[in-house]
Amino acid sequence: MNLLSILLMAGQEGGSGGGIGAFLPLILIIVVFYFFMIRPQMKKTKELKKFRENLKKGDKIVTIGGIHGKIVEEQDTTFTIEVEGQTRLRIEKSAVAMNGETIEEKK
Repeated sequence: MNLLSILLMAGQEGGSGGGIGAFLPLILIIVVFYFFMIRPQMKKTKELKKFRENLKKGDKIVTIGGIHGKIVEEQDTTFTIEVEGQTRLRIEKSAVAMNGETIEEKK
C-alpha cells in the first residue's frame, strides 16, 4: 500500500465530520483577517486618496521622504513644491504623506 491509498481510506472512515463544520475554522480566519487587517487598510487608503485630491496651491505638505514644502503649482499627476531657500521640486502626488501644518502644530 502506498501513502495515497492510506490517506484515501482514512478519509472514508470518518464520515461524520463533513459539511460546513470542516470549513468553519477557515471561514472564521478569513473573517478575522478581513475585519482586523484588510478593512482598516482599505479605509486608510481611501482617506489618503481623498486627502491628496483635496490639496491645493498654498498648502503645506510633507512627502514620504520627509521633505517639507509648500505647493506652488498643481499638474495632473504632480505638484511643484517650494522648499526652504525658494528651491522648487516637482514631486508625484502619490509621494505626499501628510499635511505639513499638523507637524508644525505638534512642535
